[in-house]
Amino acid sequence: MPKVVDNREFSKDLEKRTRQFAVKIIRLSVLLPNTPEARVIRNQITKSGTSIGANYREANRARSKADFKNKIKICESEASETQYWLEVIVEAKWLPWEKIKPEYEECNELLALFTSIGKGTTV
Repeated sequence: MPKVVDNREFSKDLEKRTRQFAVKIIRLSVLLPNTPEARVIRNQITKSGTSIGANYREANRARSKADFKNKIKICESEASETQYWLEVIVEAKWLPWEKIKPEYEECNELLALFTSIGKGTTV
């Protein structure tokens, strides 16, 4: 039987999950080549990948439902951007798909979660 979690526990778990994702993205970014082009992508993916959790933490401390929904939409946008950079990394042949696949899949799940949370929030 699946475990039922309340909103507070879910929020705490998702904060931890997004923080762990940020660390994984930082660790992945240091594997990129040390070229001017790769440094740009390293900066971009580090910013978007770490922003997901930071914005989710802020959403949980929102002052209104509208503020919460806005911050959740930012999380969604940052997750989508992170996926984009992961795709660019593979297409540029800087890292193989097998190396970024776990982060890509986790990012996909986070994107789905934030999309769902955003759609379920009424203002």
